[in-house]
Amino acid sequence: MSNIEKSYEIARDMFAAYGVDTDAAIEKALNVPISIHCWQGDDVGGFENPDAQLTGGIQTTGNYPGKARNAEELRADFSKVLSYFPGKTKISLHASYLDTDKKVERDAIAPEHFASWVDYAKSEGIGLDFNETFFSHPKSGDFSLSSADKGIRDFWIEHAKCCRKIAEYFGREMGQTCYTNLWIHDGCKDNPVDRFAPRKRLEESLDEIFSLQVDPACTKDGLESKLFGIGSESYVVGSHEFYMGYCVKNQKLLTLDSGHFHPTEVISNKISSMLLFLPELLLHVSRPVRWDSDHVVIMDDELMAIMHEIVANGFEERVHIGLDYFDASINRIAAWTIGARNARKALLRAYLEPIADLKAYELAGDNTSVLAVNEDLKTLPWGAVWNMLCARDGKPTGREWLEDCKRYEADVTIKR
Repeated sequence: MSNIEKSYEIARDMFAAYGVDTDAAIEKALNVPISIHCWQGDDVGGFENPDAQLTGGIQTTGNYPGKARNAEELRADFSKVLSYFPGKTKISLHASYLDTDKKVERDAIAPEHFASWVDYAKSEGIGLDFNETFFSHPKSGDFSLSSADKGIRDFWIEHAKCCRKIAEYFGREMGQTCYTNLWIHDGCKDNPVDRFAPRKRLEESLDEIFSLQVDPACTKDGLESKLFGIGSESYVVGSHEFYMGYCVKNQKLLTLDSGHFHPTEVISNKISSMLLFLPELLLHVSRPVRWDSDHVVIMDDELMAIMHEIVANGFEERVHIGLDYFDASINRIAAWTIGARNARKALLRAYLEPIADLKAYELAGDNTSVLAVNEDLKTLPWGAVWNMLCARDGKPTGREWLEDCKRYEADVTIKR
């Protein structure tokens, strides 16, 4: 018997004393899809223009060698991440990651420009999600869908419609729903005179975008707010209140990004409220450090609280977990892997909670037991259960993946 098996047997018995079935927890944690973002691998560059500069308040810090320069390299790097990551997976693409030999404007992108991504996803046995790209373009400016210039608005409306058709194609080809996320950078560096008119234009633009009928079995739309960005510190058109109202009114999916709120505001506390009024939610799980810095996800309190809210309330079919961070100061593949594995670890920990018992204690007013059991859970050997989860899915445990990642760096990425 291996050390992993021996440790797991001990952990299984310890959790069983609290009424937790670790085998069932592993199975459930492996079957919840986690959508991993493509843009960690190339610093949100995309493939439209190798010399393009990031705009829209987006910054990537660091200049670690070896970033992916094209779709072939990005897919090779992502496959390496997949070899380390257990459980059901999707890759989340931005529209700027089209794979074509010719220049294609964003209001003319079509399914054929992403056919290679469909082939790749099928070969890896993963799903696809999608994101419109409104930033890093000559027509981005300070405003896109809320611009006072009708020509600019129409350009971006057509872009969003194209993206929804592509997402429908993804869903049809993959046989699973492609969740499409819309985020715009629109806003002002200083205080505007008129806050209402841009929001009215944004509402009208969204109405026009969603006038295009797509198959809801193939794709569903999420809308993502932001508190502020670089260059839009004083006013953001697509605020949380705007999108919350629009999504409730139109029964669209609201996207909650961990870094898009006040520093003391957390999205874990919003999930149970929003699902009273919305059919589903999208998540962009990140790690804000004082602002929307998109640090690599770690096992912090908020990550565990997010996964607890999903699991404790049975929201696995209504909350769709996506990741969103980009760090160019360390090995990009390692950053990808660390954040993704932490998301799965936190999900597993949530399944290792005796939820039914804790809810019963709380309902009976026995808060003493709630506190005592929750504190006991913190010292139970859940890491042994995590190792078994990885082993059952044929993925590395401990530091094995990191050693292999460093070999890949020496053999492949450092030579780019």
